[in-house]
Amino acid sequence: MRKYEVATIITKLELGGAQEIVIYTTENLNRDRYNPILISGCGGILDGEVKSNPRIKSFFIPQLIRVLNPIKDAITLMKIWRLLKSEKIDLVHTHSSKAGILGRWAAHFAGVPQIFHTYHGFGFNEYQKWWIRKAFIWVERVTAWITDKLIVVSSENVKKGLANRIGKKRQYEVIHCATNIKAFSEIKVDFDQKKREFGINSGSPVVVMIACFKPQKAPQDFIFLAHRVCQVLPSTRFLLVGDGELRPEVEELIRRFNLKEKVILTGWRRDVPEIMQIIDVLVLTSLWEGLPIVFAEAMASGKPVVATAVDGAKEAIIEGVNGFLVEPHNIEKFAERVIKLLRDRNLAQRMGREGKKMVYPTFDITHMLNRIEALYEKSLVDF
Repeated sequence: MRKYEVATIITKLELGGAQEIVIYTTENLNRDRYNPILISGCGGILDGEVKSNPRIKSFFIPQLIRVLNPIKDAITLMKIWRLLKSEKIDLVHTHSSKAGILGRWAAHFAGVPQIFHTYHGFGFNEYQKWWIRKAFIWVERVTAWITDKLIVVSSENVKKGLANRIGKKRQYEVIHCATNIKAFSEIKVDFDQKKREFGINSGSPVVVMIACFKPQKAPQDFIFLAHRVCQVLPSTRFLLVGDGELRPEVEELIRRFNLKEKVILTGWRRDVPEIMQIIDVLVLTSLWEGLPIVFAEAMASGKPVVATAVDGAKEAIIEGVNGFLVEPHNIEKFAERVIKLLRDRNLAQRMGREGKKMVYPTFDITHMLNRIEALYEKSLVDF
């Protein structure tokens, strides 16, 4: 039986749901059927991990960067084209906006038979200037013409794509972001010791947000939320796991509200399954999303979620069942929901149990990989 050459392309291997999925998929694709390679830009936190992984054949392109740069973008396009030709690739699967555009056009020019792209949320949103948004949409429309499959992480993203005339309905496939459920549901942690690691007393409730500090995630709102909750429940502690361009603004808000002892900036962490065990509530203040993997992680850990009601959130968080959904920037409603869960432990535990029931199989990473492989198989056999 023939083996197929598959190239996965992503802009940067920072810590995030898309990157975790790309690495897992590349590492675990069925080697009896596929020879996968991974192509990425440089400078990601996970670069070293990928380079040292014997199951991942990786290529790094320094010119592949997130911002628009005509010269570097042209060099990237040429380098990807050469790689795809030299590796005799049968299927290209791109992730993230920049790699998605350059990678798909390089694949098209290289004559790659099958071209896939996964949208982990669209690169355009209502918070952009109108002309930037229009430009993003136009580029996605044109690039969809050369794409065989458009994978999205939520049904809402299908509606959004079609409403903006990106691709045809037959091109779309919904495959939810997923996680290693057992890594979160079966882990054993010394609660008091783990809390002490962050300087938190054993009796203090803990609220966490795990996100990159960028405009999409609105980390400033997490600090506003912490300030409001602490006015009512001053013993509450807040963990903000991640880092990014908005860190100075986050630190300034912490100083302004005198929250230095109550908000802990942990930086990027690789012990998220352990952190999930010591928290009481997971929060996500995003302004737009696809469907974040952190929801699946919280559900697998048996923790309730309070998040913004954007895009695919409703496909993971059912209002009043395994969490609450509020409108972006509505700090009062956010605080009200978080306080309710911190005060009513029975409600929080019930919601956590409901989340655990809901997480499998939809958000199980093995199930996700099986669906991706089935899609590859059908497309490659058909071409």
